[in-house]
Amino acid sequence: MEKRELTCIGCPLGCQITVEMENGEVISVTGNTCKRGDVYARKEVTDPTRIVTSIVNVDGGTIPMVSVKTRSDIPKGKIFDCARALKGVAVQAPVHIGDVIVKDVAGTGVDVIATKNVEAAE
Repeated sequence: MEKRELTCIGCPLGCQITVEMENGEVISVTGNTCKRGDVYARKEVTDPTRIVTSIVNVDGGTIPMVSVKTRSDIPKGKIFDCARALKGVAVQAPVHIGDVIVKDVAGTGVDVIATKNVEAAE
């Protein structure tokens, strides 16, 4: 039997969770004080995912860069592929919150979107 120790990120409590697994299947989750902890722990040990945040260059904007993020979580193993896909990306101002910056980043099916407005320079 395999044991994994995790710190839950499902809520601000940061519970110390123990997950017991056998043959790749979750047998038990203990230490969580809410349902979100159980859900987080099961997903983290079987199919970990993350939201990726970064910045990209803006051409002709009032500021030189805009913050971006994946619209939803992507497989943890694709984080570096996502970062490589964003390297060298430049968008033309104006940029608005929610604008798609990179479609289907790294073949994940998830778009990278702007998280800030950048107006065009006058």
